[in-house]
Amino acid sequence: MNIILQSTVTCPHCGFSKVETMPTDTCQYFYECTKCGHLLKPKPGDCCVFCSYGSVKCPPIQEQDSKGQKGCSCCG
Repeated sequence: MNIILQSTVTCPHCGFSKVETMPTDTCQYFYECTKCGHLLKPKPGDCCVFCSYGSVKCPPIQEQDSKGQKGCSCCG
């Protein structure tokens, strides 16, 4: 399986979207919107901002999904 490393993050506060490169070995817990400055945090049950606000889930979740496993390999 090919892991997708880019995700479009959409700010729920102002609606601004930006393509970002995701880290491959960790979950990104905070993300500051480059337009309005709102600090995003994951929604309950999600491991990172990409899983909550991105067009593509984070690489650790993609890897777990490809193996048919649940949860995030980098943060338990």
